[in-house]
Amino acid sequence: MEILYRTFIVFIAGYLFLKLTGKKAVSQMHSFDLLYIFVLTNIISTPVEVNDLGKALTYAGITVILYKILIRLSLHNKLRWILYERPTVLIHNGDIDRQGLKKVRMPMNELLSHLRVQGYTDTQNIAIAVMEETGSISVIPKSEYRPVQPNDLQLKVKKEYLPIPLIMDGQILDQNLKYLQLDREWLMNEVGKMGEKIKQITLATYLENGKIFIDNNKTTDHQHDPYYYKPGKEY
Repeated sequence: MEILYRTFIVFIAGYLFLKLTGKKAVSQMHSFDLLYIFVLTNIISTPVEVNDLGKALTYAGITVILYKILIRLSLHNKLRWILYERPTVLIHNGDIDRQGLKKVRMPMNELLSHLRVQGYTDTQNIAIAVMEETGSISVIPKSEYRPVQPNDLQLKVKKEYLPIPLIMDGQILDQNLKYLQLDREWLMNEVGKMGEKIKQITLATYLENGKIFIDNNKTTDHQHDPYYYKPGKEY
């Protein structure tokens, strides 16, 4: 029971410390952020093996405070370049920067792989490709190779509408109903008109025209239609 108790306390404490830190440290991490996570993990896991629960949680709290202070200091540009890596140019105006690749220790085939993932097959079409501080690669194509925008064709487009989820995995999202100034009775009536049951609905969203779109758990057998082939499925 003591081991279970200590493990539970450590788990909850670690969760609270990460919540206090903020989601920045657990999204795309810089090397500094990653070091913080390693240190914090090592500290809060210590009480599972030794009788030092209070001291370990104190050290963890100090680590969180220190990290928050350093993050605040990193908002100043001069200190930011000390704490974090600078972006590295890998391709500039269609030319591969071999020094940049050498600096980030990236072989050519890996660079080409990153470009393909973002939909680019020819390095000559790239205006600039940069490895950011987080290790992700940003790619900006040359103007003549970028996707055509409505503004290029002088077209006026309507404002983008984001469908609002009302039901997820059979559970009603009351906060979204409240935002729309609707209630459960209205939702149940709409779902009933479509012959559906709440528990069988994977996703229901409120559309721009005031109607509901429903995706349920039912699947349609398309009788081996090639257009509906599912990779990985055994037939």
